Amino acid sequence: MQGDGVYKSSDAGKTWKHLGLADTHAISRIRVHPSNPDVVYVAALGHPYGRNTERGVFRSTDGGANWKRVLFRDDHSGAVDLSMDAANPRVLFASLWDAYRTPWSLSSGGPSSGLFKSSDGGDSWTEITRAPGMPKGIIGKITVAVSPADSHRVYALVEADDGGLFQSNDAGATWVLVNADRSIRQRAFYFSRITADPRNRDTVYAMNVEMYRSDDGGKSLHLMRTPHADHHDLWIATNDPLRIAASDDGGGSVSVDGGKTWTRQNYPTAQLYHVATTAESPYHVCGAQQDDGTTCVPSDRALNLREPGAEAGEWMYPAGGGEAGYVAADPSDPNIFYGGDQAGIITRYDRRTGATRSVTVYPLF
Repeated sequence: MQGDGVYKSSDAGKTWKHLGLADTHAISRIRVHPSNPDVVYVAALGHPYGRNTERGVFRSTDGGANWKRVLFRDDHSGAVDLSMDAANPRVLFASLWDAYRTPWSLSSGGPSSGLFKSSDGGDSWTEITRAPGMPKGIIGKITVAVSPADSHRVYALVEADDGGLFQSNDAGATWVLVNADRSIRQRAFYFSRITADPRNRDTVYAMNVEMYRSDDGGKSLHLMRTPHADHHDLWIATNDPLRIAASDDGGGSVSVDGGKTWTRQNYPTAQLYHVATTAESPYHVCGAQQDDGTTCVPSDRALNLREPGAEAGEWMYPAGGGEAGYVAADPSDPNIFYGGDQAGIITRYDRRTGATRSVTVYPLF
């Protein structure tokens, strides 16, 4: 399922108002002017499975009441990243990605992919895709980050045969490849994010299957030990670079010591593929989670996931199967569950005994 546009909350998330851009479907970034919250930028990829024109970079100057598209190439490339200069919010870097998907294929890269810079708040853009030092061949996904510590230092992670992590020390005019390690640019369609440290221009984080930190401008990478794999983004507190929050396929984790230790991933942030219910009262809600197997929760608990005094693990339980399948409860016995997974695997789980066994249609062993 794709999204239906932009929402805004003016009461710290208690209530939300829809602000349009419904046909963008996939929104990659939202950037807000640090001193004028009425100025907002949205980077929209558009329809992942087809062509449409509501894609690119949009700007609002009235808090989202109205939007103007300020960067657009064509109906099959959309904006996949947007970085704002902390020292001068009128300076923006945006990347367009020429990509589309079908249920059986992925096309990543093409002539419409590119990197752009604006120095006037988005009124005009200069393409810097082929600036000196950048890759020469077909370009795929690009992610970009301006260092809050030095506006001249810009990082770009470029999907290309001769791609990798590029560094600029003149605000994007010229570039140098500092790291071509595949560990930070594999499966670019799914990962490929970078975050620059707010205090040190040489510290940059790269998100991929694993998360890496570099303290020498990207030349060398330090593997960070996190609670879960498949990292998609990282937030760093501007007033304390040791306070960071990571998002990955397991949910969210917070560290207050620069990534040495992390909180447990026991927040209600699971991504459920499918949902099923049991025939009991209160009924239990079950589903297959992205990268984390199946889970069930009593409905009376699910309605109040913030209930104090109890860990979520005390009343949530797995139901067999795995992340990519369905969960089905026996309508005559709510203690019996059947769960699917990759490769056609099917399991039978008995909640009373905790026993799981394979009931896959064909023999695997």
